[in-house]
Amino acid sequence: MTGGSGRRRAPSDTGGTAAPHERGQAGPRRPEIGSSRRAADWLFGPQPVERLVLLRIVVPVAVLAFLSSRMIHADEWLTSKGFHPPDLGGGDWRQPLYLPPVPSWAAWAIVAATAIAGISLAVGFHPRKAAGAFAALTVYLVLADRLEAFTVSKAAPVLSLALSASPCGVRFGIDAWRRSRRASPGALPPTEQVSGGAVRFFQAFLLVMYSGSGIAKARGDWLSGDVLWSHLHDDYQTAVGWQVMNALPAVGWRILQAITLGFELGAPLWFTLPWTRTAALVVGLGMHLMIALMFGPVVWFALLMGGMLIACYAPRTLLVRAFARHSESRHA
Repeated sequence: MTGGSGRRRAPSDTGGTAAPHERGQAGPRRPEIGSSRRAADWLFGPQPVERLVLLRIVVPVAVLAFLSSRMIHADEWLTSKGFHPPDLGGGDWRQPLYLPPVPSWAAWAIVAATAIAGISLAVGFHPRKAAGAFAALTVYLVLADRLEAFTVSKAAPVLSLALSASPCGVRFGIDAWRRSRRASPGALPPTEQVSGGAVRFFQAFLLVMYSGSGIAKARGDWLSGDVLWSHLHDDYQTAVGWQVMNALPAVGWRILQAITLGFELGAPLWFTLPWTRTAALVVGLGMHLMIALMFGPVVWFALLMGGMLIACYAPRTLLVRAFARHSESRHA
């Protein structure tokens, strides 16, 4: 190497001081990365933007589809024209906050605002503001009629708030399309990766949902009784469920019950280990497909969970390829 004076440095065997590794000593050690740094890298490491975009689409679509059967009867759902739960006086966990009935015009306004916010979020039109509005409106709908609040509507505010805190509108939406139209020829290419914090939240949400459900099942009758088979005889039964129930022998339902319980109890492990993740994804999607086909009213729950499962844990190459094909077909 040449220094600033242009003279070559003298080699170490001509009187220069030998480097530590030349004297048989260990060279400078590379600083070790602490556990907190590794955790931060895992939590906020880059994730493909397609995961966040798919979540932005799936969550409001599934929630609006679930609420649609109530929303078309808004004047009976949220007003005094229909049944409205009475005020329990406070201090009751079944009614954390009493919201009185509203006038008919207000009910229709709330329903319309909920639909507009959800659709805006799905299509990427001011998605962060839309997600915040959607979260607030679904909180109201859950509290206004606790008897009609189920897993999909209860989870909607939390999932929407997470989307409002994320860069879910950077690609594949109206806002992203408008930015690309205004961009100059030398502008930076579209964003391909985002900080992984929001995606990790949704991944953890799924694992908590699955494992919590598995623990509840194990504490109930799922370790001994024919619970899954008996559920198919309930009023949720569909024509497909009736056909499958009569075709599959009793031992088959016990096997499916054991697979479901094992999948949910071990979900944190199955999805954390890279060599079991793909198998867990297939089992989870198969479970939600069965729910959608055989338990009619729960189809929107199956859509929400299955869509989130694909967005969170499908191989990134498949997601990127799927969105790329969609984008190419639009520009063809």
